[in-house]
Amino acid sequence: MAAWKTLTTRQLFSNPWLGLRQDEVITPAGNPGHYVVVEFKNRAVGIVPLTAEGNVVLVRQTRYAVGNISSLEIPKGGCPQGEAWHETAHRELAEETGYRAGAITPLFEGVHLSNSISNEVGALFVATDLRPGVQMLEESEDIEVETYSFDEALSMVLTGQITDAMSVMGLLLLAQHRQRFSL
Repeated sequence: MAAWKTLTTRQLFSNPWLGLRQDEVITPAGNPGHYVVVEFKNRAVGIVPLTAEGNVVLVRQTRYAVGNISSLEIPKGGCPQGEAWHETAHRELAEETGYRAGAITPLFEGVHLSNSISNEVGALFVATDLRPGVQMLEESEDIEVETYSFDEALSMVLTGQITDAMSVMGLLLLAQHRQRFSL
């Protein structure tokens, strides 16, 4: 299999969260071309919080990039380089929902979220032994916390009501492990 060859790289944009670069390349077919890559400075972490009753805690927030839609999702956020996945999972869960988790269990680490245009990699966790607390929202967050039975949340994935990729993956992965979590 032929590989891509990078001839030159030019940084087009950078901020604290991401960068945009354009590479001059030779394609696998041997032709010259351009390739634009989104370079994320953080990794993505998603958390499926489960109550003692087996319900799923989800967050609803407005997503500007896809037309200001109200999106129902698992809590998630950015994991800075150097911070452990599970530390970010604890922090993001507390910030977005107010809940503190007694246990964070990995579901999947190292998922590529859009590998045709970005280097973004993520991890998914299940949070259990939840204790309520106070949300600590950022200025850009308008999060409402909602709770659903696991079967309701899974049904919303299967009917297209939950469309966020990390949420879809997290809930479907949890469905594969439902006996392990007594769901």
